[in-house]
This record gives sequence, C-alpha cells and structure tokens, in this order.
Amino acid sequence: MKRGLFSRRQHSLPSLNTASLPDLIFTVLFFFMIVTHMRDDELRVRYVVPQGTELQKMTPKSAVTHIYIGRVQGLPADSFCIQLNSRLATVGDIRQFVETERARMSADDQARMLVSIKADRDVPYGMIAEVKRALQQSFALKISYSATEELRN
Repeated sequence: MKRGLFSRRQHSLPSLNTASLPDLIFTVLFFFMIVTHMRDDELRVRYVVPQGTELQKMTPKSAVTHIYIGRVQGLPADSFCIQLNSRLATVGDIRQFVETERARMSADDQARMLVSIKADRDVPYGMIAEVKRALQQSFALKISYSATEELRN
C-alpha cells in the first residue's frame, strides 16, 4: 500500500452559536431583579451604631421589622426621634405600626417576626425602655439590637 492514498481530512471546529445568549443574559437579569430586596425605608434619622462583642446575623430577613432611633438634622443635639418605615413617629404609634407590619407578612413570617432596634449609641435607655414597653403591649416579643463588631487590639 502506498502511503499517500489515505490522507486525513482537516477537521475544523464549528463556530459557537450565540443567538440565544441575549435571552440567557436577560433571564439571569430578571432573576436577580426579582430576588433582590431593596431597602424600602428612607432614613430620616442619623444614628451611630454601637459596638458589641457577642453578635449574630439575622437570617430570615423577610420577618424583620426595623425601628430607627436617632437624631434629626435641624433639631437640638440632645433630642432623639423614632422612625418607623420612612416616617417619624412617637412611641404611641408603635402599636399600630407593628399591627400593620404583621398584617403584610405571611403566616410563617408572623410567627418568626423580629423587631430590630437600630438606635444611636447615645440614646438614653429610658427611651429604649419605652419602645420596648410599646412592643411588649403589641405582642412583638422578639427584639434584637443592631451593633457593629468591636475591634479588639
């Protein structure tokens, strides 16, 4: 047999079909738009988060309701205000706020409802005690306090 009789054909790789690539990209984009939770509250109070040593992350964020306590620009430095969602409120408004938040949650989240108090580190404890008392009267008994990790030397 002669060597030149059987020659190999040159195989080329087919080009990659990118026709469905925009569909895939938009599908991923829509997925992230649906599952991402954007902040609903516009902060009107300023607060400096206290530092702590025994901190834990909150896992079910859909069952968390936030109460902000801090200073409002334009008011005296020693006056603190309470913010519920995006509006300033008083301690008397907390009960209605908790009922409204509980009504918008699913049944599973209602059982796990957690109120997170994000307070300035200089807020007098008397004000936090009033907020806790109002939460207790509205049967919101799971309370957490937000803090940042204390840096250790």
